[in-house]
Amino acid sequence: MAISIRLSPEIEQRLDYLAGQTGRTKAFYLREIIEKGLNDMEDYYLAAGVLERVRNGEERVYSLDEVQG
Repeated sequence: MAISIRLSPEIEQRLDYLAGQTGRTKAFYLREIIEKGLNDMEDYYLAAGVLERVRNGEERVYSLDEVQG
């Protein structure tokens, strides 16, 4: 899937420099950034959703004793 984004001139310069110094493409680094960033965002936002459900009493919390059974 092709996606178009606008980068600030500063970010684009940094990306150009990194790509030029390492011989990799800008697309390579953008994919890396998105994959790592997406993993972090999934961890955060999915956990925040669980926490909200726990606080609202919509999700049960188990004690260690219950889990170990």
